Amino acid sequence: MIKRKDIPEIDTGVVGLGLMGSSIAAALLIAGHPVKGVAPISSDMEQALPRITKQLKHAEQSGLLKYSLSHYLGQLSLSEDFGILKNCRLVQECVVETTSIKSEVYRKITASTRKETVISSNTSAIPISILQEEVPYPERFLGIHWAEPAYLTRFLEITKGAKTADKPANWVFELAHFWDKEPTFLQKDIRGFVTNRLMYAVYREAFHLIELGEADIEDVDKSFRYDAGSWITYMGLIKRMDMLGLADFGVALKRLFPQLSNSTQVPSIMKKMVEEEARGVQNALGLYPYTKEEAVEWEQAFAEFNKEIYRLAKEIPSLQPYK
Repeated sequence: MIKRKDIPEIDTGVVGLGLMGSSIAAALLIAGHPVKGVAPISSDMEQALPRITKQLKHAEQSGLLKYSLSHYLGQLSLSEDFGILKNCRLVQECVVETTSIKSEVYRKITASTRKETVISSNTSAIPISILQEEVPYPERFLGIHWAEPAYLTRFLEITKGAKTADKPANWVFELAHFWDKEPTFLQKDIRGFVTNRLMYAVYREAFHLIELGEADIEDVDKSFRYDAGSWITYMGLIKRMDMLGLADFGVALKRLFPQLSNSTQVPSIMKKMVEEEARGVQNALGLYPYTKEEAVEWEQAFAEFNKEIYRLAKEIPSLQPYK
């Protein structure tokens, strides 16, 4: 059984120090782990320390840091050399969603670590059972899927591949509770995991309504924001049914399911966004119009919102058996 005092003795590694990787590194530092960060791309190395420092400062403003900023930075080591991972007991991969690139990264990780080291991927698109075939010890490979910002959400999705052994998976599940998460634990590798399957079902219906002209983008967002958004942090979808009583849902499901979209095509509006290289607030070009100033304002407001919603979520009774 893991104890709080054990955490500073568990070295962790993060490979890929873009936005998500650096956010995960910050989360692990805040939890108390020494973190070894590897940047396979030189440009990521240039931005890694400033980015992680900025994230830790935001965590400090959110009341998450128990010690000084310098304490956490002192627990961080960054390099382009995979050899820095040699003593890590857990290594998290956060590179682009391309199997060939991930495979090369895994080759370098396994060459630099012990055979007991648990290797995980933050992938949300590639099945864990496929990726674990790229490592010599697939029983110690699994998925650990975080949400951005990793240090300021309660979400974590742990997924076993077809060859993942129980012992390392259970160890990661237990360890994740010391990261201040309420992790889901998928015993079976399913495409998209739980979160993406649910969200993309919503996206499909949203774009279906927009393309039919039955609702516009603002209508869709307002409906989701002011209905689901008013209760979703307090309870999940299934708990919502219990709270409202179940009888009406049986009738609604029977009437609505035949009307919902079952398209397997990428919506035309999304094809257009991809062609235009739109990245939303990141480059002020998205489904909504933005000036560069407005895009920055949205990012700043979202950071403040995450701080408040994280605080609120911690006050709500947990569904997990761990405290």
